[in-house]
Formats: sequence, C-alpha cells, structure tokens
Amino acid sequence: MNVKYGFWAIAVGTFALGIAEFGMMGILGDIAKDLDINVDKAGRLISAYSAGVAIGSPLLLSLRKLPLRTILLILAGVIAGANAFAALSPGFFSLLVARFIAGLPHGAFFGAGAIVCTRLAAKGEGAAAVAVMIGGMTVANVIGVPAATFVSNLLVWRYLFAIVALFGLLAFVSIRLLVPYVSPLPAGNIKREFSFLRSSAPWLIYGGVFFAQAAVYCWLSYISPVMTKAAGFSLADMTWIMVLVGVGMVFGNFIAGKLATKHSPSLVSATIAGIMLVILPLMYFFGDIKLAALLLAFVASACLFGVGGPPQYLIVGFSKGGEMLGAAGIQIAFNVSNATSAAIGGLVINRGYGVESTALTGIPFALTGMVCFLLLYRKFRTQGA
Repeated sequence: MNVKYGFWAIAVGTFALGIAEFGMMGILGDIAKDLDINVDKAGRLISAYSAGVAIGSPLLLSLRKLPLRTILLILAGVIAGANAFAALSPGFFSLLVARFIAGLPHGAFFGAGAIVCTRLAAKGEGAAAVAVMIGGMTVANVIGVPAATFVSNLLVWRYLFAIVALFGLLAFVSIRLLVPYVSPLPAGNIKREFSFLRSSAPWLIYGGVFFAQAAVYCWLSYISPVMTKAAGFSLADMTWIMVLVGVGMVFGNFIAGKLATKHSPSLVSATIAGIMLVILPLMYFFGDIKLAALLLAFVASACLFGVGGPPQYLIVGFSKGGEMLGAAGIQIAFNVSNATSAAIGGLVINRGYGVESTALTGIPFALTGMVCFLLLYRKFRTQGA
C-alpha cells in the first residue's frame, strides 16, 4: 500500500475539522435567529469549541498506549458523533455541549496525525507529509467552508454540522482502509510525557507559532469590515474574497512544506514571519486600493498557514517521550493565539483607530515570532531545527 494514501486519509479528518472550526463564522446569525438568542450569546459556540480543543489535547495522554491508527479512528469517531449531535441539538445548551465535545478531538487529531505522518514518511520527507495532513484544513477554507455555509444558509444551519459529521465518518473509513498499522509510542509515565518541556526548544516552537499566527489573525479576524469599509468591496464580494484567502492558505502550506523538506524548518518559518513584517505595513497603507488589498490578503493568508506548517513537523522531534502531547500542544498554541489576537484587534478598533489599524497591531507579534524561530535555529540547528 502506498503510504501517501494514508496521508490523504488523515487529511480528510483535518478537512472536517477545518469546516467545524471556521464554518461557524458564517452561520452565527442563522443560529441566533433560529434559537432566538443574540449574536453575542451565539458567539459562545465558538468559544466552547476552542475550550474543547484546549482541554482535549492533554487528554490525549489517556490514549497513549494504543496503536496510533486506533487513536485516529477513535478521534474520527468523536468528530462524526459530536457534530451529528450538534446537527440534531434541540436548543442552545445542547448545541453548546455538542460544540465543546466536537472541539475535544481537534488538537489530539492533529497531534496524533503529525506523528503518524512523520513515522510513515520517507527519510527527509516528514515536513512534506505533515503539510499534506494540514492541507485538509486549508482546502476546507477554500471549498468546504464556503460550500457548507452556502448550503446551510440556503436550507438550515444544521446542515453544516451534518456535513462535518459525514466527513468525520469518511475519515474513519479512509483511515481504517488506507493508514497502515503504526505501533504505540514507547511506554512511559506521566512525568516522562512532560519532560520534553524542560528544553527551550518546544517553548520556542510554541512561542513562534503563537506570535506569528497572531500577527495575521489580528487582521484576518476582521477581514469582512476591512474589505468592505476600507477597500470598498460589497458584502456579496466576501464570498469569493474568502475563497481567495483559502487559496492563499493552500499555497502557503504547500510551499512551506516543500521548502522545509530542503532547508531548515525553523529558518523557513522565520523567513515567512519576516515577510509578514513587510506585508503588514503595506496592508495598512495600501489596504484602501482594491487590487492591492486582494493581493496582500492572498500573501498574508499564505504566510499564516506557511509559518505554522514546519513547527508541526519540528515539535515531533523535540518532544521525545511526549510526542503526542507535544504535537497536540501546537493546536493549543494556534487556538489561544487566534482567540487572543481577535480580542486585541477588537480592542484596537473599539479605541477608534479604525479597522485597517489591525494590520499594524500584528507587527510586534510577527517580530516576536521571527525572533523565536531564529533563536530555535541558532540553538538547535544541529539537531534538525
């Protein structure tokens, strides 16, 4: 069996997770209207999912003695079941619980998937294999989220969760058929699982991910008002603009994966963070020009997913004895970064600085992320960083 089919099988799962995470933004209004609640309260459904991600990632340790393919199957089953529960939820509280449960397997799936991809890949191809896995989420942003949102808006919001459940089931079947047996990680006690955190390497990886992702998310969280109020696009234009952003994510993830195979992964991420330092001021000064706004949005989204791919490969090598926890920790960094940057961007807007100022807000984050990756390269390049 060609192991590359296994990478794509895992990517089906990340595709489902991409719709589950990002699709909510497009149906919040529909949910609020249908359940007779305000949009602010509906927004808790996003927070519930993020809480599930943060709590579920460490819980992966309870499954560490199982074969890795079995872990992926369990997690795919939870993805399918929790989103089916969400689709059938009779009220807000049950939907809130369903969203929390749906978030539990998110970080764990990425963590276990990264380890499986790294183990199955040919020597020197680990970063590219992980990029294939992450590609499922990037494709979700191009095709899955717009399509699921369109169907949900046309019919009823419950269809989005039904679609996620369907792809969760498809991931289960695909992993069962296409991912070969992968032995459990070496047995160890809980203390040993956390021992990798004594090194500065994982903290530099997590820091680089947190700050570099936040640099773009300060702006991306408010892309709708940025594009409509600053650049002058209509709300109807946002559908294809988000497709463009999704294509940028796919492009950035693909290119970063290829570069990280041939060059130092930490240096690749540092370079991308450096590109952000150039892009973000340009977004502020030229964001009111439509063509420039579109081009910069494409590049920024490419940087967003490009900077985050190589660290998912790196953390596996720098979390010996706690690989599963280490890889899942990347997803915690992602989600905490997204939530924090959105809050900071909102604070800047509320202070009256304008929606376009969110791009400038990201500059210190990009600089800090770049420094983290450069320090990682300087201290650990002889160990594969």
